[in-house]
Amino acid sequence: MGHCPHTNSQALRPPSESQAVYREECTQCFDTVDEETGLNVCLFCFNGGCTGDRNHSMLHYKRFCHPLALNIKRSRKKIQRGEPPQKISKLAIAAETDEDRYDTAIRVICYECRLDDIDASSGNLAVVVDGVMKAMTFSKREEIKAWEQEFVPCEHTLCLVQQTAKQTESQELSQCTMCTLKENLWLCLECGNLGCGRSQFGGLGGNSHALAHADSTSHAVAVKLGSITADGSADIYCYKCNEERTDPDLAAHLAHWGINLSAREKTEKSLMEMQVEHNMQWEFSTTSADGHELAPVFGPGFTGLTNLGNSCYLSSVVQCLFSTPEFQRRYYHSNEEPPLSQQPAEDFETQMRKLADGILSGRYSKPNADVIASPDSPEVPHQKGLSPAMFKHLIGRGHEEFSTMRQQDAFEFLLHLFKLIQRSQSPEGRGNPIESFRFAVEQRLQCLSCKGVRYRIDEQDNVSIPVPVRRRLSTDSSDPSAELEFESVTLSECLDVFTANEMVELTCPSCGSSDGFSKRSSFRTMPQELVLNARRFEVVNWVPRKLDIPVDVSDEPLDFSPYVGSMKEEGEKLLPEDDPSDSGFSPDQTILNQLLAMGFPRIRCEKALHATGNSDTEAAMNWLFSHMDDPDIDMPLVSSRVTGPANMALQDPSKVAQLSEMGIDEDRAKKALAATGGDVDRALDWVFSHPDEMPGYEGGDCDSGSRLPDNSKTPGFHETPARYQLRAIVCHKGSSVHAGHYVAFVRKMLPGQDTLSWVLFNDEKVVRVDDIRDMKKFAYLYFFSRVEA
Repeated sequence: MGHCPHTNSQALRPPSESQAVYREECTQCFDTVDEETGLNVCLFCFNGGCTGDRNHSMLHYKRFCHPLALNIKRSRKKIQRGEPPQKISKLAIAAETDEDRYDTAIRVICYECRLDDIDASSGNLAVVVDGVMKAMTFSKREEIKAWEQEFVPCEHTLCLVQQTAKQTESQELSQCTMCTLKENLWLCLECGNLGCGRSQFGGLGGNSHALAHADSTSHAVAVKLGSITADGSADIYCYKCNEERTDPDLAAHLAHWGINLSAREKTEKSLMEMQVEHNMQWEFSTTSADGHELAPVFGPGFTGLTNLGNSCYLSSVVQCLFSTPEFQRRYYHSNEEPPLSQQPAEDFETQMRKLADGILSGRYSKPNADVIASPDSPEVPHQKGLSPAMFKHLIGRGHEEFSTMRQQDAFEFLLHLFKLIQRSQSPEGRGNPIESFRFAVEQRLQCLSCKGVRYRIDEQDNVSIPVPVRRRLSTDSSDPSAELEFESVTLSECLDVFTANEMVELTCPSCGSSDGFSKRSSFRTMPQELVLNARRFEVVNWVPRKLDIPVDVSDEPLDFSPYVGSMKEEGEKLLPEDDPSDSGFSPDQTILNQLLAMGFPRIRCEKALHATGNSDTEAAMNWLFSHMDDPDIDMPLVSSRVTGPANMALQDPSKVAQLSEMGIDEDRAKKALAATGGDVDRALDWVFSHPDEMPGYEGGDCDSGSRLPDNSKTPGFHETPARYQLRAIVCHKGSSVHAGHYVAFVRKMLPGQDTLSWVLFNDEKVVRVDDIRDMKKFAYLYFFSRVEA
C-alpha cells in the first residue's frame, strides 16, 4: 500500500444526512456494483461512476479533479449444497438481507497518485469510507421518501365541532345504519353515524352510505373503524376536501363517542395497503394459448425496466417513446461522452441519454444470471431489467403525483414528460423529438342564425378521443341483475364522434342572435407520430371507473384523410374579430354546482362547460379529465385570449426579466405574461406549448376568422392521403384508473427476421407475442406512425 497525500485533505468529510450517496449504480449509465470491476464512489462528492469500458469514474476525475474514490464490488455468495442442516432451536422468520446474499469488497484508489489500494484507515479516510458504506443508498432513500405520503390535517379536522356526546354501544359499531354491511365501516366524527364506504381498489364491498351521509348533512370528517390502531393511526377522510387527512385529536374525538383508542385493534387494511396489494396482483400473461411460457427476447432495443413499486405506467410509456426514430436520434449517442454536469443524477439531459443507452444498446439485455444459477427454478430466465430510479426521481421531483409511489395515469405521465422535454435545452442541431408529435386541430364555429363562421387553430401533441358507450345485457337477458357488457366499436366511430358537429350556447357577435353555434373539430394538419388516448370511463360515486369497451383497430395502414379539415370553405362569411366564445357565455349553474361538489376548481369547471356547450355533467367531466395537463387549464375564460400590444407593454419588468433569463425573448415573454394574467410559471408553460406564436400575431392561441394561419408555421403535414400504421400500444388491466397494471406492446424487427413482430414489455419481462388482437381492443394509448401512401 502506497502513501497518498490526498488522504489528509480537509475536503474529505463523511456524507451528511441530506446528501445523496450513489454507491449502487453509475449516475451516467446502468453499470452497478455487481460488474466485474465494481463501481467507484467519489469520496469528495459521492458520485457513482462505472469502471468498465466507458469508465465514467475516470471521466468524473478528469472533469472535476476529485482524486480519491472508493471501489465497491459486490458478488453473490455461492450456495453451499449437501451440508447437514443446523439444529433448529427456535422458530424465527427473518427477511433475507444483502449481507445474506452478497459478499462486498472495498478498496480506496487515487487517480492522481495512481494508487489502487490505499490504506482505508489513513488520514481522514476511515470516517469517510465508513460514512459511505453506512449511508442509505440513493434509490432506497428516494423510495422511502416517495412511499411516505404526507397526509396532513385540514381545517375540517382541526376545527371539528362534535354534536352532543354519547356512549356508543359495541353493537352500534357493527353494522352500517343504511344497509347490512358489517365491514368497511366509516364513523362520522361529527354526529357518530356509521356508514359503509365506497367499493374501490378491489378491496371490501361498499355502498357509499358514508358518502351519502356526508352529502345529506354536510358533515366532513369520518374515520374507518377497522383501520384504527392503539397508537393512534387510522384512515381519516375529509369529504369536503375529498382527500385523506390526519386528525391530531383523534383520541379525544373518538372518546367523545365512547370509543377507547388504546383498546382498539386494527382489523382491516388501510386504503394505501389495499391499493398497493391490488396493484401487485395484476399480471399480464406471458404464456401462449397452449400454456407454454413465451420465449424471452434479447438484444438492442429489447431491454426491460424493473417495477419500482407502481412504476409500470412509466415503463410502458418510455418503451413506446424510445422505439421511435426521433427519440433515438435525439438521446441515443453511445459513442459520445455524457453531458458536462456537476450533478449527473439531477441533470435531465444526462438521465434521458442514460435511459436511451440502457434500453437501446442491448448491453443489459441478457438472461438473469441469478435465475440461471438456480437449477431448481422453473422460471424462464428473463432478463433482470434496469432500475430507472434516478430517472423516476428526477422527472417526478416537485410533482404532487409523480413524486410518489402510487399508481399513476400513463396518459398524464406522457403529457408530463412531453412538457419536461419541451422545457429542456436541446444541444445545437439535435432538435426536439416532440416536434414529430405536434399537429394542429381546427375548430369551426358557425352561427345557426346568420351562418357566419369563425376558425381557430390549436397546436397539440396528442389527441384524446371519446369511445362511444353502447351497453347490452349479457346472455341471460331475463336476469335484470345480469352484468352489462359493451358492444364493440371501431376506431373510425371514435374519430367520427371526435369530429362530429355539436351545439354550443353562444351569442353571435355579428347578428346578436342567441340561438347558438354549431361546433366541429377536425385535424388541420397531421403529425409524423400520432398518439391517441381512448377515453373509456364513467364516474360512479364521484370515482372514475374504467369501462371495458372493445375498440377494433387494424394492423393495416389507416387513412385519416376524412378527418383532415380544409379550413375556409368557398362562400363562407367570416365573423368579426371578437371571439363569440368570449361573450355571452354563462355556465349552467346546476351542472357547475355538481362539478364544484366533486372538488374541481371553479375556473376549470367553467372552462369545461364552455368547451362542451353546457351540454351535461358527463361531457364536462370527460373534458376535465382529458385536459388536466393543459398549460392554461387554470387561466380564467376572460383571460384566455392574448391581449394586444398595449396590455403587453404593461407587464411587470421584473417578471419579463425573469423569463428573459430563461432564454425567452422580451416580446415573447410579455405576450406569455399577458396570456396568463402575469403568472410566471404559467407563462413559461405557455411559451413551450405555443412555440410558433409570435408577438405580432394577435388573437392568442387561436387564429382570427379573417386571418388564416400561415401553413409554413403550422406543425405537421396537410397533404393527403394521411395514412398511419399502428406501431405501439399501452394497455391497462384493472377496473380503476387508480389501480391495476400497465404494459406496452411494440412492433419491432426481431433479430434475424425481416418482418415486424409484436413484442410485449411487461416491466423487466420482454417476450414476443404472435397475436395481440384482444389487447389492441382494450388499449389505453395508441401510437401511430405516418407511412407512405
